Amino acid sequence: MRSAARAGQWLAGLSAGFALAACRAAPAPTAAPAVSFTGTPDAVRPASPTTTTAPTTSPSPRAPADVRPAAHYGNPAGTAVVPLAARAVSTAHPDRVVGTGTPASCTSAAVAAAVAAGGVIVFNCGPGPVTITMTATAKVVNTHLRTVLDGGGKVTLSGAGKLRILYMNTCDAKQHWTTSNCWEQEWPQLVVQNLTFVNGYSPIRQASNAAYGGGAIFDEGGQLKVANSGFINNKCYAYGPDLGGGAIRVLGLWPGSPAYITQDTFRGGRCSNGGALSSIDAKWDVFNSFFGNNDAIGWGQNPQQSGTPGGGSGGAIYTDGNSYSVLIDGTVIRYNNAREGGGAVFFVVNNGPGTLTIENSTLHQNLSGQFQDAPGIFDSVDGHDVPPVVIHSTVN
Repeated sequence: MRSAARAGQWLAGLSAGFALAACRAAPAPTAAPAVSFTGTPDAVRPASPTTTTAPTTSPSPRAPADVRPAAHYGNPAGTAVVPLAARAVSTAHPDRVVGTGTPASCTSAAVAAAVAAGGVIVFNCGPGPVTITMTATAKVVNTHLRTVLDGGGKVTLSGAGKLRILYMNTCDAKQHWTTSNCWEQEWPQLVVQNLTFVNGYSPIRQASNAAYGGGAIFDEGGQLKVANSGFINNKCYAYGPDLGGGAIRVLGLWPGSPAYITQDTFRGGRCSNGGALSSIDAKWDVFNSFFGNNDAIGWGQNPQQSGTPGGGSGGAIYTDGNSYSVLIDGTVIRYNNAREGGGAVFFVVNNGPGTLTIENSTLHQNLSGQFQDAPGIFDSVDGHDVPPVVIHSTVN
């Protein structure tokens, strides 16, 4: 993994506020035989979708950790113009349906089976909200070009504080390699929308051969879009210099598309770095979303200082890598904390170019325990502290 080259200097005098006017990869694994994808993103859907059921046998003040309907997630006052590619997709003609109309029919096994089968997946769990406690992580099979998981605003997936909820990894041979160079490959695409993820947990420690981070969602390679969804109280391991993503961890995504975060809420996330989001070598476009009360709880920075376990940066968002950018538009980030740097956002580009852009957004009372170069922000490109591009936004 690439690591942040240096830590910036703590600037206590910035607490009065910061506002600017508009001024407008890792080595691939050993080659594997190519495997053909099944389906296409725009395939005609079957008239009678498959129904999937379980087998008959087998430091700041904290906001309340309630779970609200998906329609109320994100920043309702956000003014970002969301591009078509970042919006939720149609599920009018699903490939698969989880459940048969009752809460009891919507089980962990049913979710895992549907995700493994791929395609457009919806839920039929009855008229009211339902929480499905996962007993195993749902895993995407890489030969399916697109997997869409839509909870219809009524479904919550829970990790019960014990396990990661959703997993996609183009470099995991068990999920089928589809190219000899899995890092930054284009497909598959994972789309998550109108869902709530609670109490996901990744206990995996940082190691060269481990898929660590990402308490709710882990995604290495391919493409990712998350829309109209909530992430509440998701966590990953507490220490590690480059371990992160209490809610979502992404690595080596396809460079042709950012990871899209649209009208989502992230609250109560905790991890060594990036209490909500974390990435290496991935672009992000974040639209009309909300981040509150997320914490980076590691200690010792990246690279880790002698005698420390490492981590502690990016209370809400932690990003690292080469030649990537992050856009935060129409978004509120407040009351997040980092034990080390970047209480709101930690953004390090080891080899440029790269730009952190904050537009039509509010960043408020995000505490950086040791260093920052704007309130709640650490921004470093090619080893130099640089100011983020701030447009029609308040950062204080």
